[in-house]
Amino acid sequence: MLRTLHRLDIGSAALPLVEDALRTNDTRLVAAAVGPYAAAHLDAHQWRHAVLKCLFTGVPVDCVDALARRALGDLELARMLGDFAAERTAAGRDVPADLAYVLSCTAPATTVPSQES
Repeated sequence: MLRTLHRLDIGSAALPLVEDALRTNDTRLVAAAVGPYAAAHLDAHQWRHAVLKCLFTGVPVDCVDALARRALGDLELARMLGDFAAERTAAGRDVPADLAYVLSCTAPATTVPSQES
């Protein structure tokens, strides 16, 4: 159902469903929750946390719809990614490989990275 929300004419009425899915640790639900509906309806704060949730749980960031567009120039997301990477490193944990791509999307540039979802 989460994957088809963007096809329904419901405005933001289904945001509670997306928010519930993003609170889980079920990677299938998280991946489905970050589709086109989330790209259109999550505010910046919620969307940033959804991206971090993907990185934290191992959901590939290519599941995040409109990632490059929404991340472009987002300095707060860049800061959050840096903090996340520092925490992982300090704890002796690997930094997810997708983090570098997301971070590259935050840089203001004349071209957007090509891995758009």
